[in-house]
Amino acid sequence: MEMMADDYDTRDILRPLVFRLHENVPAIVREVLLERGWTEFDKKEQDDADWNLYWRNSPFRMTDHHSIKPWQRLNHYPEAVRITRKDYLARHLKRLKGAYGSALYEFSPVAFIMPNDYVKFIAEYSKERQSVGRRPSYWICKPVDLSRGRGILIFQDIKDLVYDCTVIVQKYISNPLLISGYKLDLRLYVCVTSFCPLTIYTYEEGLVRFATEKFDLGSLDNVYAHLTNTSINKYGASYKKYKEGIGCGCKWTFSKFRSYLRIFGVDDMVLWQKINNIVILTLLAVTPLPVASNCFELFGFDILIDDKFKPWLLEVNYNPALCLDCSIDDTVKRKLLHDIVELLNYKQIDTFRQNQVAGIKAGRRRVPWSIAGESATTETPGLFTSQKVAKCTSASSVQPALQAARGSIRKVATLTKKSARAHPRKTLTSQLRESMNMPKIPSQAKAEAKNKQLRGAGHSPHKSAQLSRWLPTPDFCNYKLTARPYFLSDKDQRPIPRVGDFVLIFPFNEAALKASRDGTDIKSIIKEINKLVSKQLPSKQMVQQNTKKRVGYLTSV
Repeated sequence: MEMMADDYDTRDILRPLVFRLHENVPAIVREVLLERGWTEFDKKEQDDADWNLYWRNSPFRMTDHHSIKPWQRLNHYPEAVRITRKDYLARHLKRLKGAYGSALYEFSPVAFIMPNDYVKFIAEYSKERQSVGRRPSYWICKPVDLSRGRGILIFQDIKDLVYDCTVIVQKYISNPLLISGYKLDLRLYVCVTSFCPLTIYTYEEGLVRFATEKFDLGSLDNVYAHLTNTSINKYGASYKKYKEGIGCGCKWTFSKFRSYLRIFGVDDMVLWQKINNIVILTLLAVTPLPVASNCFELFGFDILIDDKFKPWLLEVNYNPALCLDCSIDDTVKRKLLHDIVELLNYKQIDTFRQNQVAGIKAGRRRVPWSIAGESATTETPGLFTSQKVAKCTSASSVQPALQAARGSIRKVATLTKKSARAHPRKTLTSQLRESMNMPKIPSQAKAEAKNKQLRGAGHSPHKSAQLSRWLPTPDFCNYKLTARPYFLSDKDQRPIPRVGDFVLIFPFNEAALKASRDGTDIKSIIKEINKLVSKQLPSKQMVQQNTKKRVGYLTSV
């Protein structure tokens, strides 16, 4: 990337990127960043903003998001907990299921949030018990805010249901896919680089997690037979033993699992398409989140597959575990982190950690990002933007345009200051009162008034158009102007389709792209997903013919 000789010292071209870690961040994060030649932030020696990536296990404050610089990334999106707390997730899925029908949102068992839904649960439980000819129902109870299998209870008789905190109770999937008699689930890594517009990547590699004792509905209290969490199974007696068909430990990679399925004639592509649909539909349930730039969220989706090869969403994990319990963990998670850094799309200019006007050092003085050349309001085909956030352009085009516009920007800034002093500060109440009393103006008259204002400001049409690329939009007071989205390709201003093993699954076509540009049009996106699903699903008769054969092979081998 070319840089202006006046702005940067060429001796600094090879400066390393800097990472900042909060306490208790897994050691592998530091290891990977050091492997890539990064240096760690030193609070005593560096300015507060002199870093490129800040990684922590807990959420950031909103002030951290508001003060983000163009060269920085945060590893959490604000309010991502909406999807990772089990009760919140259940409410959001229930809402969209009610709005768009159960056909799409039948991938998660109905959840009862206790104690609030106790009466509803009793009614459903009684209904199940009185049904003649139905197989026995089993239930699973989980604390809403705990992870790693803590506090989970599986029961059949309601007298065994005991809890002392807020929990969710769901129907237990009692017909899971088994390999050699062992239950399994999938840990799928999902990286969301933006919720507005929604941009989702899934990681092609991942972890298949096995229970370490054979599945048995006759022993519901045996956690080693019913739970697949490594944090539990690594303490089981069979963890280190060789298990027929599984091997030692309790993990496979996705690659091994998919190869195994193909051996027995299972169409793993169709299965993964269904899983990707679950990811998209789940994330749609929590959009939109607060507007934020230069951040990302790594989720761990836990997916269970039943004996009919239907995938079920179990839960979504915040800060999916990055500890290394075995060699498979190291293989998957180390490359995962390397690919995340690639996905963050750092440029050479980010190593300077400076505002891109006059080379001002990070943390010394705040320069509005509009003047720093990070925004643009011209309409560009395929450019991801929100209606109330100024459009973006590449950093490489910043300097020439700024040189031409700098004098005009100063004039406008002076005019703005004068007008601000001439009028008293408007409160929210006064603005509302003013808008209520203001007569309605036809759209044509509004356009003419706007043109008169531009001509009256003393700008030529050429200069006005040029300035519109660098000045805040009228809605700037409502939304913080953001930096150019880092996840867009320099070539066509669209999300990069593939980075390492990260594959873009949303937006998946032009219609989905359009529906996610100006806010998230969930109805239009659901319509596109319905079209996609209808193309993906084979005939029911074919599924029924093949499922019995495949399940028999897998469970017996």
